[in-house]
Amino acid sequence: MLPRRTLALLSVPVLLSSQLFAAPARKAAPKRNLAQQIKAILSQEPLARAYWGIHVVELETGRVLFSQNADQLFLPASNVKLFTTAAALSAAGPEYRFRTTVEAEGKIDSAGRLQGDLVIMGRGDPNISGRMLPYALKTERAPPQSQLEEMANQVAASGLKTVDGDLIGDDTFYAPERYGPGWAQDDVQWVDGAPVSALTFNDNVVFLNIQPGGQEGEKALITLEPETNYYEIDNRVLTTAAGVTRKIGIHRDAGSKKVVLWGSLPLGDSGIKEALAIDDPAQFTAELFRVMLERRGITIAGKTRARHGEIAHFFDLDLPSQSQGQQPQQAVPGAPPEGAAKGASGARCCAQRIPAPPQAAPSTVVLAEHISLPLIEDVRVTNKTSQNLHAELALRLVSKLNGSGGSLEGGAATVKQFLLQAGLKEDEFVLLDGSGLSRRDLVTPVAVVRLLTYAARQSWGTAYEGTLPVAAVDGSISERFVKSPAAGLIHAKTGTLSHVNALSGYGQTLRGRRFVFSIFCNNHNQPSAKVIAAIDSIVELLVSEK
Repeated sequence: MLPRRTLALLSVPVLLSSQLFAAPARKAAPKRNLAQQIKAILSQEPLARAYWGIHVVELETGRVLFSQNADQLFLPASNVKLFTTAAALSAAGPEYRFRTTVEAEGKIDSAGRLQGDLVIMGRGDPNISGRMLPYALKTERAPPQSQLEEMANQVAASGLKTVDGDLIGDDTFYAPERYGPGWAQDDVQWVDGAPVSALTFNDNVVFLNIQPGGQEGEKALITLEPETNYYEIDNRVLTTAAGVTRKIGIHRDAGSKKVVLWGSLPLGDSGIKEALAIDDPAQFTAELFRVMLERRGITIAGKTRARHGEIAHFFDLDLPSQSQGQQPQQAVPGAPPEGAAKGASGARCCAQRIPAPPQAAPSTVVLAEHISLPLIEDVRVTNKTSQNLHAELALRLVSKLNGSGGSLEGGAATVKQFLLQAGLKEDEFVLLDGSGLSRRDLVTPVAVVRLLTYAARQSWGTAYEGTLPVAAVDGSISERFVKSPAAGLIHAKTGTLSHVNALSGYGQTLRGRRFVFSIFCNNHNQPSAKVIAAIDSIVELLVSEK
């Protein structure tokens, strides 16, 4: 037996031999910086064929973290809502409330007889509907007529029994411009392109419910919610055998009240529900309200009609800038501010109007009213759910408060002035509507980041950020970033049109650093899911600080 020491010495050459012939250790791959990682995502086919614009800055310092085509103009889609809602909060304040009234135009005698017309007067409230407010995580709805029913109860409690004149739906608070420039014709049939009116009910849509018949060969069962005769339904949908693929077509010509449905629906199918836009919301609301009043024993001798405002075109708005040290006046709820004829804060405007026939203003008595929740609650709905009509109504609101008559053109001019005051450059944006449905809107990523940075420093900035969808939590990004480091750390607005996707908002890194970002992808020919996945990968890099 060899001594222990000798055994130890003999083992040394074996150990050295294993070290000599071991494979050399691999060098760690060099870490790629943020720019390289983002560009690697964008260079993947077929994403590389699309047009990308990205701008990311640190919120506190303004340091640019990444930028690509940031000064180029992009179609923003619903990112336009970021601009519109910020302007509305700036002009009206988060606590602004809308007021809707029912007014008697004429004298009411001791027997409850109105010698004149009865008017339901809209002033831009977007939420006379079944939508439950405050918004919490997702849209919830009750029966849509509840607010109208309550106002009908107030009218009945006032003692009104008979109306000699007409029942009028009045939306003259805003100019009679129902659609925005650059909207696609096929949008205006659906909820996305619902017409704008100061007297808005149920998002200016009726819900079309289509269910299979009782047996094969029968026509499908079609109902409208709320129940109405406003549309004529031409039902050509047949019930087919169970298991047959569902195929439904729906069409309504612009301005027509005839809706044609065709196709097939199999037995046992759960059915479909579509929101169909209403052409004349003021007329539609008045017709519903008349039925409610008649159920309460109130007789209306005249007809049901709408009263629309006059057309106005604003060619110039000379508004004071912040550099002049002037602040906008506080909005008066439900009415334009003092001096509205010349514009808030002394704004001058030149307008060409089609004058209404001269007539004496009738004496009015308010018989019922509905006061909305604060504006911030509607901004939350607008941004969380990307509600186009509500954004368009917000645009008309800023026009009204500025003295521009609640017109589309006046609203666009007022938003433009707000953005210039916020530090944006005139050549960085072209905004023609409030929702982003227009194909003629253009914005640079830099402009979006400038707006968001400015908003974060305003008194209403925290409330504004709180209206944006939260990653993996609510709104339009509730199903994005699930089980991702970005979950809960991103507050951002989506944007989607054909060949367009966008995401812009506020973020926080895992180390707690705040950033502002805007990502646009235009001119892609891929399913949106592929583009969205690339956008989300970029955001996750930002959050993880990789």
